[in-house]
Amino acid sequence: MRVQSAAFLLISSTAYGFAPASVRAPVLHDVGNAVNFRPSALALADKPRSNDVSTNMAKSSAMQMSSEASDAGGEKSFGSKLFDAYTKTANVATTLFPLWTVLFTAIALKKPSTFDFFTTEYFTAALAALMLSMGITLTPADFVAVASEPSSVLMQFSLCYGMMPALAWGLGKAFGLEAGLLAGMVLVGSINGGQASNLCTYIARGNVALSVLMTTATTVGAILMTPFLCKTMLGAVVPVDAKGIAMSTIQVVLAPIAIGMTANKFFPKLIKAILPFAPVVGVVSTCLLVASAVAQVAEPIMNAGIGLQIPVLLLHLIGGLVGYWLPKVTGFGEVKSRTMAIETSMKSSAFGFLLAKLHFGDYIARVPSAVSVVWMALTGSMLAVIWRYIPVNEDE
Repeated sequence: MRVQSAAFLLISSTAYGFAPASVRAPVLHDVGNAVNFRPSALALADKPRSNDVSTNMAKSSAMQMSSEASDAGGEKSFGSKLFDAYTKTANVATTLFPLWTVLFTAIALKKPSTFDFFTTEYFTAALAALMLSMGITLTPADFVAVASEPSSVLMQFSLCYGMMPALAWGLGKAFGLEAGLLAGMVLVGSINGGQASNLCTYIARGNVALSVLMTTATTVGAILMTPFLCKTMLGAVVPVDAKGIAMSTIQVVLAPIAIGMTANKFFPKLIKAILPFAPVVGVVSTCLLVASAVAQVAEPIMNAGIGLQIPVLLLHLIGGLVGYWLPKVTGFGEVKSRTMAIETSMKSSAFGFLLAKLHFGDYIARVPSAVSVVWMALTGSMLAVIWRYIPVNEDE
């Protein structure tokens, strides 16, 4: 059973790693356990989306800034050539992000002590830093833009904090998970969407700008919804510190985003200079976050076997399918339905792991979040690759 469990984790990760993860040098800003995709103006131009949102997204693209720097003037200076070389290398490194995740996961399972240095303090700081990297790409206009897509954002919000927690509870009960694992399942279902959804939405020919707005909405919403759902659904199952969850969410999510937005507003030149370096830092940070989460519960993951792998997989898979079907039958177009499906399926599992570690009384409750890191990535990329080869009606 231990071998089966390890095989499931590594085979699934490898499948994700070798999926066609990008086209034309995407720019990645990693947040939480995932990658926040900021497309260039060219990438946004061929997608049906709001012009205002697309323009704002394009302006925040580090790739666009790099292109502008390269094209300015005729003869390139040594500094420009060096920066171009860095940009190309960084694009390759970030495109291979899934492969690095596979390697770090394998090391964490094989030799967990390798990541003993990455303590809770480092884990929390890394998550906060990644949220900050999201904040520096946002402006108040992004939140105003949410109002321009209220029905789509509200639908996805209800899927994230309504359907997914209920599905997690049902799967946990159906598979007879013990109380601690059930609590961890519900926590995974009750956290905000992960920023890898932005990249997968782009691959699936969805609406990237809308994806970012939905991710932002559920991330901010986690401050209230995650502690409320955990306390309501799990209060009688395992000890849950709802107040602690709320405080951690404010510290790790809201504060860094607010600081990043403030910096973006008052120090735009500094932020513009920093942005091109954020992807590589994000990939390294995320690999450490994933490896640390897996290493800390490597033995329970191996011992849990198929009995835990299957329900966690089904949570993300069924969540994605329902997240597509429900918007579709209620009148949303193909592009928006794909976007909501991927947003619903892909959760911020590393953040869930941190909350379980800090605020759940049962040690085993953190295991589902660690397992979810792999299955979330696989499910989202699988949906994205399938949809990439299914044409979208231009009118939708």
